[in-house]
Amino acid sequence: MLTKDYYFDLPEELIAQEPAEKRGEDRLLFIDKYTGDFSDFLISDFPSLLRKDSVIVVNNSKVRKARVYGVSETGGTVEFLFLGKEDDGAWRCMVTKTKKQRKGKRYAFLLKDGGISGVNGMVERENSDGTRSISLDHDIDEAFFAQCGHVPLPPYIKREDNWNDESRYQTVYAKNLGSVASPTAGLHFTLPLMEKVRSMGIPIYEVTLHVGAGTFLPVRTENIEDHHMHTEHYEIDAETADALNKAKSDGKRIVAIGTTSVRTLESAADESGKLCNLSGNTDIFIHPGYTFRFVDDLLTNFHTPESTLLMLVSALAGRENILRAYRHAVDERYRFFSYGDACFIRG
Repeated sequence: MLTKDYYFDLPEELIAQEPAEKRGEDRLLFIDKYTGDFSDFLISDFPSLLRKDSVIVVNNSKVRKARVYGVSETGGTVEFLFLGKEDDGAWRCMVTKTKKQRKGKRYAFLLKDGGISGVNGMVERENSDGTRSISLDHDIDEAFFAQCGHVPLPPYIKREDNWNDESRYQTVYAKNLGSVASPTAGLHFTLPLMEKVRSMGIPIYEVTLHVGAGTFLPVRTENIEDHHMHTEHYEIDAETADALNKAKSDGKRIVAIGTTSVRTLESAADESGKLCNLSGNTDIFIHPGYTFRFVDDLLTNFHTPESTLLMLVSALAGRENILRAYRHAVDERYRFFSYGDACFIRG
């Protein structure tokens, strides 16, 4: 299976640079994963497309304002994406101008208004994946990110973050802080939409997977099976696992909201299809040929060409079905990626 087999032509103007004017007003493409047939709807139609025996699973991870600017000793401005704290207290970061950020180089981190925060850092390690481990002269907490951090919009959004992103790049049910990218399928949900789903007798359960920056990394191998996935941390509480296991054994349809919910459930499920590995780090790579253990249906956004996420949805609905539906979405001027429209893959 070749990476180039997952290419499609996407006009740049279809990459959404802003969210819809109002949350919950996006378009929705319905795809039948067995027949490949598709139809155009609105996200407000989503409840009516659910089967009565559905159970919904969302990812409640909350996005940290993890993008921080610093000034180096030589006066250059460097952008840091704080990915997570390591065992020795250093922070693993993605940095701009990577080759210049060598071991021993020092920085002063900036407040949002451009002032100096008083927190300084130094490169401790140059990691093999291109990241840098940065030691800080002060312990930091969420107050640091509140004062210095910017919303970590993905690189295909060609603008600076603004006040609107602070709410719109966060799901309405976000709780557990730790992601550096939003689980974007959930951005379509409003509280009234969720209440409408519940009023139909369809429960909504929450799991957590902290989305890493690797979600934006391209597949650089010619053969997709040679690609190594990034690692992300997930958790499912025991009560939720029990409820979902019962739903699955009762023949309910498990509807994942977003690929991160899929990765969580499929990582937690054993070979018999029971959720039993309730926390851990996952580097699961789902592509055509994969047998789904737990997830039946999926609400997701439109994904980038040749990406692991496009391969995941192709595993669920078939590559030709997905590419044909995507060509229709391009022709009909759907909006793509994080702030774009949605598709619902259902059997």
